[in-house]
Amino acid sequence: MQSASGRLAGVRVYLGSDHAGFELKATLVAALEKAGHEPVDCGPHAYVADDDYPVYVLRAAQGVIDEPGSLGIVIGGSGNGEQIAANKVPGIRAALAWTTETAALARQHNDANVLSLGARQYPIDDAVGFALTFVATPFSAEPRHARRLAMVDEYEKTRALPPLP
Repeated sequence: MQSASGRLAGVRVYLGSDHAGFELKATLVAALEKAGHEPVDCGPHAYVADDDYPVYVLRAAQGVIDEPGSLGIVIGGSGNGEQIAANKVPGIRAALAWTTETAALARQHNDANVLSLGARQYPIDDAVGFALTFVATPFSAEPRHARRLAMVDEYEKTRALPPLP
């Protein structure tokens, strides 16, 4: 849902992590609630040192697909495996952020619907800022960005490469 300012408000956000992202996920759930969003914790619900991120990340990504208009955040040590796993769910556009700008651009230019964060890569306050920026930033819908996303969507459906210019 967009507010009068064009920013997103009251968004349902599906979160999934592994052991490395467990603490950051709990912090993000609280920060999202405080910002007026509706976090859905897809797990893990207890710290397990050797858990497997696909169990939780794929559930978060599927939640985003099952509920149009929602977003997702997946968290691991680096965020790389979580991003890869989330992007295996058809229709997911998961982006890895390392600055507030990359979090905003993921939404503005790429209409990313899942943010991947590396809990061991930056301070917790930075990660919270990236997440809140991601959730609050709408897709710009500029024609050049929409055109590019349509090419990616078409490839995902047909596996036919876009024509060369």
